[in-house]
Amino acid sequence: MRAPMRRALLLLPLLLAACGTSRAPAPARPDPGDIAEPISCVPYARARSGIRLSGDAWEWWEAAAGRHARGSTPRPGSVLVFARTGRLRDGHLSVVARVDGSREILVDHANWASGAARGRIATGQRVVDVSPANDWSLVRVFHPPSNALGVTTWPTRGFIHADAAVAAR
Repeated sequence: MRAPMRRALLLLPLLLAACGTSRAPAPARPDPGDIAEPISCVPYARARSGIRLSGDAWEWWEAAAGRHARGSTPRPGSVLVFARTGRLRDGHLSVVARVDGSREILVDHANWASGAARGRIATGQRVVDVSPANDWSLVRVFHPPSNALGVTTWPTRGFIHADAAVAAR
């Protein structure tokens, strides 16, 4: 089966689940290479993490309250929520791919870059905690054009954990 057809078939359940009720089964977590570009960070994070929240990226933190565990410690599969700022009007979401230490992770995310790379998926991107309290509230992100860690610091809200749904009350 050709790759575009395979991708379309893999994404079909995700598209149909968006129209369903809350009783719909969780979508399969596709490989990053099976998600069609261009794509923004929200549907990408939803597809990769299995966390079924909606709204702009900055809204996910509050939307997860009472539904998913949240915290300041990264875990593979968790979603890092970037705060809304003047430069990130909608916030941003990244999925933790690997934890490389108490202050460094690798993330997969979409639509982080600008220009010709806008809407593209980037995998294995380095993110470093630069917060004074070592609580992941301020980070620096890998900058592909310079092939180095970016100089901009970005405020974050924390991590939404995909594997730890909060029990219904």
